[in-house]
Amino acid sequence: MSWHAQLQLDYSLEAGKTVARHTHSGPLRVLQSLYPEGPAVCHNVLIHPPGGLVGGDLLDIRVQAHAGAHGLITTPGATRYYRSAGEAAVQRTHIALATDARLEWLPQESLCYNACLAENHLTLALEPGAELLGWDITALGLPLAGQPFAQGQLLQHLEVPGVWLERATIAASDARLLDSPVGLAGQRCMALAFFVTGSPLEKSRRQRALDCARAAIADHPLAAMAGITSPHPQVIVARALAPVVEPAMNLLRQVRTAWRAELWSKSAQSPRIWAT
Repeated sequence: MSWHAQLQLDYSLEAGKTVARHTHSGPLRVLQSLYPEGPAVCHNVLIHPPGGLVGGDLLDIRVQAHAGAHGLITTPGATRYYRSAGEAAVQRTHIALATDARLEWLPQESLCYNACLAENHLTLALEPGAELLGWDITALGLPLAGQPFAQGQLLQHLEVPGVWLERATIAASDARLLDSPVGLAGQRCMALAFFVTGSPLEKSRRQRALDCARAAIADHPLAAMAGITSPHPQVIVARALAPVVEPAMNLLRQVRTAWRAELWSKSAQSPRIWAT
């Protein structure tokens, strides 16, 4: 039996407090709103009780932040794409931000189990003045458990329409992509952090964002497998490859800390669930 689940999550600023409201169908939920850094920033944990996706499952997540609101979304654990008998397991996320809204999209990693057919679609729509800080971390197989990614496929689609598009199909049979120096070089975890804006970044602010992320990367053990670029005046992307999730996640958290301080003058307040 396949599951189709939908979640609509809306943030609004009311009397100086960001308030979250949501509706859902199927096994997709948002836990209680938390305010560890004051009323202006609302933290939410998105949960999927089945714990993973199999062929035929569909998760449809839609997030909207209205003017002046600041939401932060994370998950309690990895998103798992399990073995498929032939149908794809799909997650579609659409995030829309109004003018002067901010959002942090910080899910835990996605794990692609052997023989999965996985699709991950993320679309971001930002009005002028809106800003989003997010990341995506994907691991192929479970190498430490002796379960390599020997069969299966992942389709990855990240898009800011008209501004930025990353689309890749990674098949377990594509040894050139997975193992060559111009591909993943034998690494099995791909990670990227991104800062996206609805208006072109002012040149000096854009450079500061690049510089502080480069400083975080330079001091990290993954420095040789990481880098940062700005493919568009509205997009900054930090990338890393790693053998497993943990070092990549550690680096992206450091980049987030640097960007939060430099771009928003905010401390590195982490969601409480990350400490459990």
